Amino acid sequence: QVQLVESGGGLVQAGGSLRLSCAASGRTFSTYDMAWFRQAPGKEREFVAAISRSGGSTYYADSVKGRFTISRDNAKNTVYLQMNSLKPEDTAVYFCAAANRFYISRTSTQYDHWGQGTQVTVSS
Repeated sequence: QVQLVESGGGLVQAGGSLRLSCAASGRTFSTYDMAWFRQAPGKEREFVAAISRSGGSTYYADSVKGRFTISRDNAKNTVYLQMNSLKPEDTAVYFCAAANRFYISRTSTQYDHWGQGTQVTVSS
């Protein structure tokens, strides 16, 4: 079992940057693939980025590729999402999620553990 707590959200102007963090409890963090999802008001939760257990492989949604970077520090039980060149359409609640399966998925239903979310608001 792993518990996840996100932080780092806030209000930023378009073109600005934010760094989200997700701290995990427990000693098994390195056995989980980790991902970030986001959900805007009235919309479905969507995949943003994922990272493999070792950090050696990363995956991104087309909408954030080249602007966002996912990383992890297994010694600190933390996964990060560096968000640059933010746009108003990036406004959403951002969730981190953990999965322990045979493959990394972009589908939210494949993730077993979720944080409570952190709000990111980008003003134009």
